[in-house]
Formats: sequence, C-alpha cells, structure tokens
Amino acid sequence: MAGKKVTVLKLKEMKERGEKITMLTAYDYPSALTADRAGIDVILVGDSLGMVVLGFESTLPVTMEDMLHHTKAVMRARPSALVVADMPFLSYQVSVAEAVRNAGRLVQEGGAEAVKLEGGRPVADRVKAIVEAGIPVMGHLGLTPQAANQLGGFRVQGRDEETAARLVEEAELLQEAGAFSIVLECVPVDLARTITRRLRIPTIGIGAGPHCDGQVLVYHDVLGLFDRFQPKFVKRYARLGEEIVAALQQYCREVRQGIFPGEEHSY
Repeated sequence: MAGKKVTVLKLKEMKERGEKITMLTAYDYPSALTADRAGIDVILVGDSLGMVVLGFESTLPVTMEDMLHHTKAVMRARPSALVVADMPFLSYQVSVAEAVRNAGRLVQEGGAEAVKLEGGRPVADRVKAIVEAGIPVMGHLGLTPQAANQLGGFRVQGRDEETAARLVEEAELLQEAGAFSIVLECVPVDLARTITRRLRIPTIGIGAGPHCDGQVLVYHDVLGLFDRFQPKFVKRYARLGEEIVAALQQYCREVRQGIFPGEEHSY
C-alpha cells in the first residue's frame, strides 16, 4: 500500500483545502498495484474496460459480471486509493430497486468502496436510494458514454446556454441526492469552473479544463497502451505499447536464432 487509506471524507477535505485530486482507471491486479504505488488518490474500475481491455467499440456491451470480475481483481491489490466501480449500461436505468441491488453487488461481491453512474435528473432518485443504502455514489455529467448514441456521438456538451444551465442544475441535483463527487466529461472550461465553484463536493474533470478539483484519465491512454484513437484531452506520459512490441520482436528474433534460452536461463 502506498499510504493512508483514501476515503470519501478525505476527498471532501482535499477540496476544502484546495488540494488537487488524482484519479486513474485500473482494471486488474497489476494496473491497480502500479497506480497505487504512484500515489493515485482514486482508482476507477471503469466500464471503459470494454474498449481498452475487451476490444469492444463502446462501453455498452460491458456487463455486471464483467465489472465484478475486474473490480475483484483490482481489490486484490489492496490499494490505499479509494476504489470506485462503474455501474454498467442497464444496471441502474431500469428501476431504483435494480440500481440499489447492482450497486450492492459491486460492493458486496466486488469489494468496491463506491460506485459511479452516469446522468443527471433521470438518475437522481437512483443516487439517493443507493446512498440511503449506505453506498457512496460518484456522479458523471457532460459527455456520458453510455448515452453517446442519444447525444449524437462523443461530443463536447454544454456549449449552448440551455445545455450549460441544465448541467449546472443537474450537478446541484446530484449533490443534493447525496453524491460525494461528480465527474465532468468533455464540457467547456468556463462551465466546469462554474460547476466546481457552485458545489460543495469535488468535481473530477476529463476534458473539462484545469479548474476542476481533480482529474481522471484512462490507464491505457496515459501509458500509450491504446492507439485506436486519442481524444484531445489525453496526455500520453509514456509510449509503452511501442516498447512492448519492440521487446516482443526481440524475443521472437532470439528464439528463432537460437540465442534464447542461453546457459544462464537453463538448469
């Protein structure tokens, strides 16, 4: 473990002190271990695993069983970071009761310490019910990938006054429903700053500028392990994908040339 356990209370205190929050996705034991050793505050077991791990074109095919499987793997790393699990498509939209039940499964079976779900007014009653069941909830507004078909694709949200006003209202609604934090994805910088200032709870930005209380990126994007596409908001801190390919090519050459295994690798 990298340090003292991060809790939802600590995140609120970080906002109050003006300390930035770091959040990163992780989907298995080794990625959780490395994220935690780096000092990440919040690990998100994101349904983005559908695209960067399972090879789907979107997050929509990801199931509860997928999320449980990967959340369990992350929790085996026993991270000091707060672990938040995404609620996948149709795990909370159908009814309040089903939302509470599935959130409970992510905590009880998966070991998650909080859950995240997408949307504003339509899911506020779900957020309230899950919180009342004793499970911390992180909200998600702006570009909500599970609703990308309805939004017309992966586009910036809140450019016009009407949509911007709705997002501010929905952020406050989620806060009143009991959410401990809200992800703001692909919203204009000024709108993200307005929402962040209006809320008592931390905002976590992804493509929402520097004024949010924290930032989140996808593990594979940060490390250069996913090259199908690169959103504008992604900064690559390494190009491990290229290094991995080069290392494996060298392995192939050495096996074919009889170089590996050498005497030092033999019994």
